[in-house]
Amino acid sequence: GDTDNKAYETEVPRLLDAGVSAIIGAASSGTSLQFIDQVVGAGVIQFSPANTSAALTTYDDKGLYFRTAPSDVLQGEVLGNLIAADGIQTLGMIVLNDSYGNGDGAKDAAGNFISGLAGFTTAAFVAAGGEVVSQPTFNTGDTNFDAQIAEVTAANPDAIVLITFEELKTIAPKLIGGGFPADKVYLVDGNVANYSEDFEPGLLEGAKGTVPGLNLETIADFTTALNDNWVAEGNADLESVFAYGPESYDAVVLLALASLEAGSVEGVDVAAKLQEVSGGTGDGTKCTTFADCADIIIGGGTADYDGVSGPITFNEVGDPTEASIQVYQYLNDNTSVPYAG
Repeated sequence: GDTDNKAYETEVPRLLDAGVSAIIGAASSGTSLQFIDQVVGAGVIQFSPANTSAALTTYDDKGLYFRTAPSDVLQGEVLGNLIAADGIQTLGMIVLNDSYGNGDGAKDAAGNFISGLAGFTTAAFVAAGGEVVSQPTFNTGDTNFDAQIAEVTAANPDAIVLITFEELKTIAPKLIGGGFPADKVYLVDGNVANYSEDFEPGLLEGAKGTVPGLNLETIADFTTALNDNWVAEGNADLESVFAYGPESYDAVVLLALASLEAGSVEGVDVAAKLQEVSGGTGDGTKCTTFADCADIIIGGGTADYDGVSGPITFNEVGDPTEASIQVYQYLNDNTSVPYAG
């Protein structure tokens, strides 16, 4: 999700030179858009477990781009309605100026963004009777957000949405430390994380955020196994940070199943079978593990993989058509738990 990290400039050519059939990533939609042409132009699949920008739905990707995370159209709808249901009447935002944050930057007659997560959240909130009063933006790589904080707070909104990535670590202490109530702050999938080591206790207490995916408490066996294997490799404990972990796992399984179904490891051949093995053609047998799905394929049947992240069901442009959006709320220790409502 670090849009300022340009590792793709060296790593993508290295992977393509190695002859890979697919590349999983990036986490950030903006980063994926920096190298998607290079990948699909080489006949290689680009498969992201975390991209949510709606711009990728209509991108000319030669049928080689897929994702297991849903478009921000859905997350924006859930977030906007959540804020309205909380009784908020006026809303401000601080927004990353990229395809994820504000889409193409276009605005409506009221001066509000109409695309990106900011636009989709705005549409739902306004439809529910709310008013968006300020949407200052920042650019990737910016480190000072005083102007944006001053602008949005000057509009005196009832609540503020922070559509950011790592920038939250700088923005939140200044915004909330400056007197804006934490329980009127809303986060998004790009910045909902464990901040117990970053902030003083209580800083985020009461703040809410939305994240596509299942309630992680319902897949404890998976997250425990994932953490145990990660630690066994000499890494630090994941500390319950599993956002898009299930989607990443499912991306690997789907690629393997599509390759098996295609009888090929060529990117174009594998891509042609991804919709089928996800259940997108509507005529498969449900299965929930690679082994069970592989048995169906080897036996001459059609597998319909429902993964750890839930049903996926790709449409014709590689977007999942089934998805869940979870709402989380922050505790005093700056960790989040599922919001009970």
